[in-house]
Amino acid sequence: MSAVPAGDPSGPSHERAPAPPRALAGLRERKKQRTRTALVDAALDLFLSQGYEATTIDEIVAAVEVSQRTFFRYFATKEDVVTGFLAEHDAILKEALAERPSGERPFTALLESMRAVLRTIAEGDPADSVRFRRVRKVIERTPSLMAAQMARHSASAEALASEIARREDVDLDHDLRPRIVVAFFLSASKVAFEECARKDIWDAGTVASRVDEAIAQVARTMRDWV
Repeated sequence: MSAVPAGDPSGPSHERAPAPPRALAGLRERKKQRTRTALVDAALDLFLSQGYEATTIDEIVAAVEVSQRTFFRYFATKEDVVTGFLAEHDAILKEALAERPSGERPFTALLESMRAVLRTIAEGDPADSVRFRRVRKVIERTPSLMAAQMARHSASAEALASEIARREDVDLDHDLRPRIVVAFFLSASKVAFEECARKDIWDAGTVASRVDEAIAQVARTMRDWV
């Protein structure tokens, strides 16, 4: 048998090196994200076509061809498929608020943090805007999810108020201002988001401008009407 030429990359000394741990970790994370996204999309398809209550986890996993065990790696319950998508944006908002400059006033810090969330959506997967729209439709059609959405909203508001209290160095147990500021901000943002939904506007740039307008209206309304 003839020897393998020294320059032949198929020779023993040129065996392909294993992928570095960081690359393998990156591949695993991308695969996990693809599986999670596939479960969300399949669930939303079923929820919108046959109703949230009528859809089972078995049907969701069958649509993606994975096991129930795989489903429960990503979601604790069927409800989490819907509310978890929104909770991710709540976490981005809170993290962005914590990173705002310490001297920034609360309303400004909240507004800039919301802009960070909208930028994340705009710069991410274009399909996320469609998912956000579909999630809202499922929630609006399902009373039990409306209740879950209210609980999620309250938890998010409390987390933001705690962060505002920390930034302003006040005691949240005895000072109502952080909760008041957050309540006004979230109410104004809700009005803006709902207006965009009614007009079927979903691009992040337009939504951001509507939020800006709503926040400015809060200041004018409070000055003129109270």
